[in-house]
Amino acid sequence: MIPDSRRLVSDARLAAGGRRARGAYLVELSWEVCAQAGGIYTVLRSKAPETVAAWGANYFLVGPYDELSAKIEFEPQRAPRVLRGLIDEFAARGVTIHYGRWLITGRPQVLLIDLAATLRDVDQCKYFLWKDCGLGTPGGDRETDRSVAFGYASADLLMALARTLREPLIAQFHEWQAGVALPVLKQRAAPISTVFTTHATLVGRALCAANKDLYERMPEFDAEAVAREHGFHHRFLIERAAAQAADVFTTVSGITAMEAEHFLGRAADCVLPNGLNVERFAAAHEFQNLHMRAKEQIHKFVMGHFFPSYTFDLAQTLYLFTAGRYEYRNKGIDVFIDALYELNRRLKAEPNGVTVVAFIVTRAPYRGINVETLNRQAMFNELRATCGTIKEDMGKRLFRCVSEGRLPSTEDLLFEYDRVRLKRMIHAWRQGPPPTIVTHDLLEDANDPVLRQLRARRLFNAPDDPVKVIFHPEFITMTSPLFGLEYDHFVRGCNLGVFPSYYEPWGYTPLECIVRGVPAITSDLSGFGAYLMEHFPDHDANGMYVARRRRVSAETTVYQVAGWLHDLTRMSLRDRIALRNRVEAHGVHFDWSELGKYYRAAHLRALQARHPERELAGSADTDRERPSPERRARGGSAHRSDAPNGEP
Repeated sequence: MIPDSRRLVSDARLAAGGRRARGAYLVELSWEVCAQAGGIYTVLRSKAPETVAAWGANYFLVGPYDELSAKIEFEPQRAPRVLRGLIDEFAARGVTIHYGRWLITGRPQVLLIDLAATLRDVDQCKYFLWKDCGLGTPGGDRETDRSVAFGYASADLLMALARTLREPLIAQFHEWQAGVALPVLKQRAAPISTVFTTHATLVGRALCAANKDLYERMPEFDAEAVAREHGFHHRFLIERAAAQAADVFTTVSGITAMEAEHFLGRAADCVLPNGLNVERFAAAHEFQNLHMRAKEQIHKFVMGHFFPSYTFDLAQTLYLFTAGRYEYRNKGIDVFIDALYELNRRLKAEPNGVTVVAFIVTRAPYRGINVETLNRQAMFNELRATCGTIKEDMGKRLFRCVSEGRLPSTEDLLFEYDRVRLKRMIHAWRQGPPPTIVTHDLLEDANDPVLRQLRARRLFNAPDDPVKVIFHPEFITMTSPLFGLEYDHFVRGCNLGVFPSYYEPWGYTPLECIVRGVPAITSDLSGFGAYLMEHFPDHDANGMYVARRRRVSAETTVYQVAGWLHDLTRMSLRDRIALRNRVEAHGVHFDWSELGKYYRAAHLRALQARHPERELAGSADTDRERPSPERRARGGSAHRSDAPNGEP
């Protein structure tokens, strides 16, 4: 049974009250502070405004210093007086600590540790990790070496902070890379309250990647044996030791809590659901207008890709997409393709005039954008530019005719030369071959799982296929020569996001859809899907669909997803607008101003494990100062201070 996240919060009163310990400090440690490598970056970045609002100058983030990322995301500053001695002390030992601000909303304080000096002594650190904590690590694993170096450097930094600040210190560690410090701190009996958060277990991810039936056979798996078989036993031991050493152990969802209890040997004390900064609009039409503008941008790509071969009614076209890491089974891409095949079959049997264009957006190895795709987009851009020039000339002629007191004829507006130019472009524009199903030349075209399944299902973008497919093996950005828009705008322009994952500890992609008013499909094996089922009984009716994958066949899941897709094609425009309104109205429930209470409860639980007598700050003042989503969107902040305790 999947644990109830509300039951795992030990003190509901503290969670709801939004209280924090008076005078205490909070430090969050992660490999992804000021450096995007995965989903934890989104957690920390989006949570920062709410955390700064709650903790003010008593909040720091700690991560390793990466020069390339720091140039973009980090603003160096002179350290506050209370930290200068500490930073000088480390500098005297050859360890450089950079103090500054993370260039994100909320501008939290950051300490970035240059690991160069510690890495030179990493063998000594690894020896003591084995001698003192019983954790052996092999040579040749650069990521583990860097994690060990970061662990020992951050453990030293935290102990120095505890001495310098002279107030209770809470340290939260994200994932095993940052968790090396936890067994070290425990061995040193450090006076620091600790929280460890696992966002996905190493064993669980490996089993699902190997196509094992994780959830139905979980009791059968020996975690150590799996870790040895897949070559990450030493990392698994670090992950398990971190979970065992922390004062409070947390996961991001109830389903991951179940997995962690079995593989790491400790039940989660708290579940910490992930949120986002939800941008709210004063009027419903504002986000609807954003949807229409973004959809027009997608129309341009679709016209360039398909219209040289054949055309269809863009007013009757729906855009679906899936996106994320290229984990073919884990992310449910296989279910998505099979559901598209079933939808194509149904729409062929009962045509309703609707065309569906489905995008698969993920990162796969490729040589470059294929020539056919580039040629089509280049010709489309040239055609659009030519039409723009002719339109401008026609406007001048129209004005001249009207100013002369007569209505223009076709010959007045469109000269013979213009007609010839347009006819030549139309002949060059219209081509015979069908549009490709992939935009890039893949390195493993013959063995790519997505292409193999598309070919097996004969989804080739034929003219009589109501369902068209575009596999885009690169993330969508503004610099993309094909789309020319940011990913969040692409999401806004689509009609549905489809993410029927098999392994998804949380699942930001469907959440990103919902807060933008885009209906989304997740699964009951994702943390986010389980959260929807627990907190929103009418989730399906409100466009937050949860596909059933637990204890059902793959075919059952495919038919359920295909049914929702088919229902969407039969909705009127008015019905789809009403559905987007219902989806967008639920977005506020996933704002950090709402979900931050779970983090505060975990921090207080850790603090009171070591300081049971600690007085709580008044919740009324804290809640009153915490900004609403609307205020944060306008740049409002509850606390503004550049130094701990207001020191200059």
